[in-house]
Amino acid sequence: MNIKIFVRTIRNFLFSNVNKQFLVFTFFLFLSGIFWLIITLNETYEKEIKIPARVVSLPKNVVLTSLPTDTVRATIRDKGWMMMAYLYANRLGTIHIPFKSYDKGHGMGIVGTNDLKRMIEQRLEVSSKVISVKPDRLEFSYNNGECRKVPVRWAGRVIPDQLYFISHVEYMPDSVEIYASPGKLDSIRAVYTEALNYVNFRDTLNVECQLAHVNDVKIVPDRVQICFHTDVLTEETMSNIPILCTNLPEGKVLRTFPRHAKVHFVTGVSQIRSLRAEDFKVIADYREIIQSNKEKCNLYLREVPRGISRATLVTKQVDYLIEDE
Repeated sequence: MNIKIFVRTIRNFLFSNVNKQFLVFTFFLFLSGIFWLIITLNETYEKEIKIPARVVSLPKNVVLTSLPTDTVRATIRDKGWMMMAYLYANRLGTIHIPFKSYDKGHGMGIVGTNDLKRMIEQRLEVSSKVISVKPDRLEFSYNNGECRKVPVRWAGRVIPDQLYFISHVEYMPDSVEIYASPGKLDSIRAVYTEALNYVNFRDTLNVECQLAHVNDVKIVPDRVQICFHTDVLTEETMSNIPILCTNLPEGKVLRTFPRHAKVHFVTGVSQIRSLRAEDFKVIADYREIIQSNKEKCNLYLREVPRGISRATLVTKQVDYLIEDE
């Protein structure tokens, strides 16, 4: 009973005089929209369309060092119906470039404008016309399998919270294989990631990222995982660091007062327990002492352990005595 009342109410509402007029107006509005769309799509348009292009049929010993897929921008003229199909129905697909047909030798291949235009026209309807093609030509590079391993390094902005620092960076994998021309293989010392941007983190940060593309270089693999280990910053002072003398001739002994140096530094809490005085290297230069002929000699901090930052000598000058052995 309730359903019948509901249906009667809806019917009375739809077929009332006011709603009849609204329905008639909506129908003719829809009909005029259809006619407008037909007229609009029947006009002739020019539109730039991006078409992927891929080098295919590579010999077994050839490694493509440029990007495997490039993009051609073709300006095409045709009716709106066909332009809609090209833009939204993927009617053009991907252009396949046979390697042997365009290999110029010496690790380079070139596809000219006329060939690109012909490849595109083969995919078009008879009514369509190619007005222009960009770029003027496509180039691809390759080698015959020459490669070498290089380390991975991160790039960008990775800054932990104010009281923390990055104690260790772990790469997985820590090196990648690069394929390129002999000249480029010799010039590349490391491969960097795309710019990272992570700030104000405290716990260990794990990142999976893409390696930055290098022109005419293939990188395998092209993605890596990076683990940024953090530690809490603390200020410490290491005492009893022996003072060594450089450029000391045989038969001479340099005695400093005091005999040991102190170094103030910043490091992580977890590293303090493993630090030893022998991990630091503090020196005095005999030649400098003889030339200056001053009452005190300068001390220099030459080496600090890994993970130490802002290391400075507490005392940079000390009294000394030169003796014969």
